[in-house]
This record gives sequence, C-alpha cells and structure tokens, in this order.
Amino acid sequence: MDVDIWAWVGGTQRELHEAGNTGLAMALSDVPGQALEGRYAQLDVVAPAIAENAGTLGLPWLELFVRYWHLLGRVGDRANGAVALGDAADLAEFAKRDDVRDCPSAPAAVEALAIAQANTDGPGYAEERLAALGEALDGVEPGSLAFSGLTTQYVAALLDAGRPEEAVTYAEAAVERLGQAGREASWELGAESARALLAAGRGEAALSALQSATGFKPDDPVAKGRREALLTSLILGTLGRMDGAFEALPDLDVVGDHPREWVEWSRAITLLAGSGSIANTWQLGRILQQWITYFETTGGHRARFELALAAGHLAVARQGIWQARLLADKAEAVLADLRSTEGLPERIAGLRAAADAAAELPAPGGTDELVALFDAADGQSADPERWVGWLAPHSGEDLEITRRYTTTLGFLGYASVGAGIYWKAIVEDRDPAAASEEDVAYLTGLLIESGQDDRVEQLAARLPESGSHLALARLYRARERWAETAAEAEAAVTAHETPEGRRLWSVATQHLGDNAAAADILRPLLDSEDAEEEDIWRLIVVATAAEDWPTVHAASARLNLPVQTKEGPIDEQWHLMRAVLPAPDGSRREVLSLRTGPATARLAVPQPRGMEYNAGDVIVFDPSPLEPIPEDPKAQEEFVIPFAAVTMLRPGGFTSWFFDGVAPTEHEWTEFNEVLAERGWPMWVYSDETYGVVHPATGERLPGVFGWIAVPPTVQPSELDAVLDDATEQWAHPITWVDLAREVGVEVERHERIAKEYGL
Repeated sequence: MDVDIWAWVGGTQRELHEAGNTGLAMALSDVPGQALEGRYAQLDVVAPAIAENAGTLGLPWLELFVRYWHLLGRVGDRANGAVALGDAADLAEFAKRDDVRDCPSAPAAVEALAIAQANTDGPGYAEERLAALGEALDGVEPGSLAFSGLTTQYVAALLDAGRPEEAVTYAEAAVERLGQAGREASWELGAESARALLAAGRGEAALSALQSATGFKPDDPVAKGRREALLTSLILGTLGRMDGAFEALPDLDVVGDHPREWVEWSRAITLLAGSGSIANTWQLGRILQQWITYFETTGGHRARFELALAAGHLAVARQGIWQARLLADKAEAVLADLRSTEGLPERIAGLRAAADAAAELPAPGGTDELVALFDAADGQSADPERWVGWLAPHSGEDLEITRRYTTTLGFLGYASVGAGIYWKAIVEDRDPAAASEEDVAYLTGLLIESGQDDRVEQLAARLPESGSHLALARLYRARERWAETAAEAEAAVTAHETPEGRRLWSVATQHLGDNAAAADILRPLLDSEDAEEEDIWRLIVVATAAEDWPTVHAASARLNLPVQTKEGPIDEQWHLMRAVLPAPDGSRREVLSLRTGPATARLAVPQPRGMEYNAGDVIVFDPSPLEPIPEDPKAQEEFVIPFAAVTMLRPGGFTSWFFDGVAPTEHEWTEFNEVLAERGWPMWVYSDETYGVVHPATGERLPGVFGWIAVPPTVQPSELDAVLDDATEQWAHPITWVDLAREVGVEVERHERIAKEYGL
C-alpha cells in the first residue's frame, strides 16, 4: 500500500465523524490493529459490518481497505487456506473495478490472494502466484509500501516452485532497488531472502542475511520477534548448531496460537529432537495432531501434509508405531486435495518403511493384566501413546480394554478412530440398549467430537427413552440448537431424573431467553447431593436475571457467600471488577464496575452515546473470571477481575455528554473532579497522553483532553451546563460541550467557535 493510505484513512474518519457515523469512524482505525494483534473474534464481526456500511454509503475504497485487513487477519497469522480462497479471489476482482483500482490498497488484494493460495498448496499454486504477482509488480514502484509485500510473496512463490537460487537473486535485486529509491526492505522481505538462501543450501549466508535484516521495519511488528527467533532456530539447526537452535526456538506457548508458524516450528523441532536437544514426547505428538486437525478445518492442505509427515517421523523415533502408520494414512489422504504431489508419495512410503522397520515396545503384562495395569498407572507420568500400542491388539475383543483404548485415542486427538472402534464394540457387536450409561456417554462424546452427528442419531434410536433423549440433547447442545436441546433434555428428565439432563435443559432455556424458567429447572439441584458447585453458580446467575431473590439467597447460603442482605434484592459493595460487554461495532468493551452481589455489578464509567448501557446500570454477569488471578500477592492487589456480562438487570437511566478541549492544570482538574464527584456524576477521560489540540493564536500544540460525563435522569441538561460553566470559567483555555449546549440552547455559537479555533 502507498504511504498515503494512512492519510486517506484519517481523512475518511473525519468525514465519517462529520457525517454522524461516529461508531463507524472509531471502528475503522482499529481494524488493522485487530488483524495484527490477533483480536480475531472482534475483527470477524467488525470488518464485515464496516464493509457493508461502506457499500451502503458508496465508499468503495473504504470497503476494499476493510475487506483487505479482514482477509489478512484470516490468511496471515491464522493461515487460512482453501476456506479463504473464494473471498481472496473476490477481493482481487473487486480491486480491479474502475472506482477502486486507483486505491493504494488495490495491489495488496493480489498479495492477499497469493498468501491464501500459498496456505492452501504453495507448490501447486506457485506458477499462478508468480504470474499474478509479476503483473501487479509491473505497476508498483519501489517507493510504494506495496512493493515489499508483493516482492516478499514473489520470492516465496519462487521457493515453492523449486527455484531457490532464482529466489535469492530476485530478493537481492529487490533490496537493491529499494535502496536506490531511498527505501529500506521490510523485515519480512529480509526473512524470505534468508529462507531462500537456506533452501539453496547456503545456511551461513542465510544466517547473515537474517541478522542483517533484524533492524528492518516489519509489516507485522507484533509477530516479528517470534518469527525471527523461529527462523534463527531453523537455520542454526540446519547448520548443526543445536545449542544455539535450542536457545533461539520460541516456546510452544509463544507459537501455539499462531498457525502461520506451525510448519516451520515442526521442522525446527524435528532437527532438535533428532539431535537429542529436546525430548521427543507424546505431548509433542498430541500438539501436532491438534495442529493437523486445525488445518483440516481451514483448508491448509500442504501444511496438513507436512505436519503429518513430521509428526509421523517423530512418532517412529519414540516407537509410537501405531501413530506413525495413522499419520502416513493422513498424509496420503491429503494428496487428493493438492494440485502438485510431486515427490510426496515417495515421502509417505519412506515414513511407512521407517514404521515397519521400527521395533514395537513389549507390553508391561499379559492380556489379563492390562486393564489393572492401565488403571494403576500414574496419570502424571504414564505415556498414553504407549498404552494405545499395548491395548490395540486386544481392542474390540475385550470391552474393558476397548473402553480404555478408545478413551486414550480420543485424548491423543484421534477421536474419529476411537469412535469407529467403540461404535463397533457397543452398537454393532452388542445391544447399545444394554450398555452402561458411561459407555453411551463416552461414545456419544467421541461421535460428537468427530462430527459423526448421523451416528449419534442412529445410536439414540436404539437406546431406552431417557438415554435416547439425553444423547440427542448432548448433540444439539454441541451444535447450539437450543430449542431442540431444551425439548430433548426436558424429555430426558421426564423419563429419568439426572443432573446432566437438568443442566442441558436449563442452559438451553437460558439461551432461549427465559431466565425464570431456567432457574426453576435448576432449583431442585439445590437440595441434591449430586449437584456441583458450578450448578449452584449457574442457578445464582439465572435466578438473579429473573430477580428470583429467595432462590439467590438460598443458593448463596449453600456456597457460603458473604451476603449481608437477608432477603430481597442484593445491592452491596463488594469489590471493583471489569465488566466485559458488547459494543455496537461487534467488539467487546471492558467497563470498570462495582460488584454489588454474587452476580450483579453497577457500571461506574460513563459510556459514549449509542451504547446500550451506561454508568449507573446494574448488570448480571457470569461469576467465572475471564482471566486467571495472578499468583503474585503484589500483582493480586492491582488486579481487577474481568467477568462477562450476561444481561441488563436495571438501567440507571444516566445520559452521557461529551466534552473536549485543552487539558487544564493538575489543580484545576482535581477541583473539577471534586465538583462532579460531590454530585455523583461519573466522568471518564477517553483521551490519552498523545491527544493534543492547537493554540488558536500561536499554532502551538497543547495537551488535550476529551471524555464523557454522565448524569442521572433527575438532572436536567441545563443544570449540568451551568455546573460546567462555573467550574471551568477561570481556566486559561476553555473546554467545550457542543452537544450539551445545543440541547440547552445556551451559548451554542461560543462552543462551536471554540471547537473550530482549537481544531477540536
């Protein structure tokens, strides 16, 4: 993208503000941050909403900009492949429109499509990527910010095409052209150049190139640190410098949430495990299996193949022969989804040959001893991967062994395999109606986890009435089909009373919007020994939302909560908390609040106009903390626990008014806060230290302040206007409250003049 894109974004924001589209303007500036910082739940809601608004408003550049960042959030860090190809192709076509092609974002659409294709099958799309990227680069000069991004993808495509030396030459030429234009290469281009050198067998040069690029400005500053460390580890490992490779390798908790890094991390891990620098454990195999499953859902076909092969060879090395064979099958299944399979069948054959040549570990006892030995194994130190190998020969013959075998398979990430074996043992070889509740529950779970919904329905059809309804309720709960969940769970409870049935029924009823009924359903668990603590907390939440205070008091007493109120509504002062609530743009907002009871809180911070909540509102929240409480005592003192809001209990009726202007002195600001606090009018500053305004006479930049003041329904706008006028009249620079002045009809022209003079 051309550097002017950010000036254009700023201008567009101002236009949207002036047109009254404040929410859209505020959301626009945050979209790139959402994509780069991994706030994907927010991005996936906000970006499509902005794009739709942009289309309605006839702003195609804005639509392209937002669609690009949304797509980058999918194909970048999340490494979406085939599932994003259609959207990427549509965006590339959209960027060719006459009213869009001159937008600085237009070339980036080609880059995003190339990334999506690379994620799907890099070698298979290599030539297509080279053609499209080459055409796009013909119209982009090195002075443009689009140049580095397009060039980086061109180098990556050359590597996927099996032309590493050409990739090295191209990258070096691009860096030289950038230098001649007075520009520096992006870090990403420097890293891709290092990958090209490594692929060309020039490891030392690759390490030097990466080190030289370390000071380059990254396009993705959030990811640069971990990506640089990972590539350093891979290069050092390839060079045989295992100590340095181990030291540089990012921990699993660093790369675990970033699918883009997984294949490269698996390569580095394979080198380190082969040298004995790290432990090759079943936990590693389980993680790689989870990653393979992820790429199955996102269409990352080439990544699935590479991870399956890497995981398979690691499994052979630790004598997990059964797993290596399953992974070879998984790799072979990918071939049908790839455009290019050159050399891949031979690699699969190599894995199978390695598995066949490896020695199986002997079982720790005879067949009649395995169940007892399994049950006696230490859950902390036992190796579930080895147990699968030992139990496998007897699975299907002995039901107790089959239970443990399929359970362990599911734990290791092979739910579909375990489901097939358990299905045969429980449904095909036996009468499922005679199976234990435990067997039915676990088989149902395996089937749901592996997406075999039709088999759950088949199983339910052969179970007694209560078990049949319960199995279907579990399925519908997992698929969030709430009306069906409620109906089946109610039928299950009617046929045979169980805590699980009531839980499912209550949860579904709550999702259907009837908190009072959800509380009625759970209330019998108050006197049940089978109830869990979580059941009582859920009862407190739904009963509070229904204002069923006797039930709330009874449930609080069972949990020994420090409720001082003996009856009726609970409105006490417990502690500060962060209430996490939805915003109009689809994002989430954290609002400082005072917890007033087991599941209630009063919002303490004024909210901008257009929000569905404000200071003074009382909400119901889920008492499960959204973040763990720190272990360090000092950190605990400063930690304010976040909780998710569930519903509004009682609106406070407060109205917010905006103020803006030059920041006053510390003394003036303290007095101003005291004036508002005396009246119980909450105020919150939304600006930060970077906000500034312009002195109308000298042009000097002055520190600014803006925020919102909320007043209760008993306070008229004229009263707030008068208080603000008295409190600020002696300040060296005025602040303005234009909307409030217009509402009151007092000194409107003065406030509008202040806003204009100070550039507010």
